[in-house]
Amino acid sequence: MKNLVTAIIVCILFSTLSLTGQDIAILKYQGGGDWYANPTALPNLIKFCNNNIGTTINSKPKTVEVGSSSIFQYPFLHMTGHGNVVFSEEELENLRNYLVSGGFLHIDDNYGMKPYITREINRLFPAINLEELGAEHPIFSNSYLFPKGLPKIHEHDGLRPQAFAVFHNNRIVLLFTSESDLGDGWEDPTVHNDSAEIREKALKMGANIITYVFKS
Repeated sequence: MKNLVTAIIVCILFSTLSLTGQDIAILKYQGGGDWYANPTALPNLIKFCNNNIGTTINSKPKTVEVGSSSIFQYPFLHMTGHGNVVFSEEELENLRNYLVSGGFLHIDDNYGMKPYITREINRLFPAINLEELGAEHPIFSNSYLFPKGLPKIHEHDGLRPQAFAVFHNNRIVLLFTSESDLGDGWEDPTVHNDSAEIREKALKMGANIITYVFKS
């Protein structure tokens, strides 16, 4: 009965995406990590996308908690931070239902998040392994061309940038970007003093992710 009720709620909420589908949201989570990091990142990405790839996303992203049914109102969720992440069993079930029902979660490691979020992803999809995306995947060429795959925005450990995905029915439902720091590149230029070239590269890759979700 619980699964039936959940399925009905999912269908109703996702049926409204044609009305609310131009909103995106930041995912608020528990565990002590700074889910609120990079406050200027998404507004800047939204502005770039609306100006350059024809989207009409509302300029102010919403904030939504993992366990809330409100996540089904948003086709795109963004998650970032530097530290610990903990999902309850109820939150895992809610997020899993959201993703397999048509939702999309982009997780951008702001440095230090990887060991915690990979643990939670394994709990979220215990039977599915994260797959590294090769440079030939369409997400690297749908609006802007990245022939080498995920770009490097900030250096930390000197490791190469990697994009990992969880697929469901041949669709990416979860994208985890690591050793790249896309979100830092989306922030206001005065925050990290990145060059215009670096910021443009980050924003263009962000636009490719948005394109994959909204236009695929």
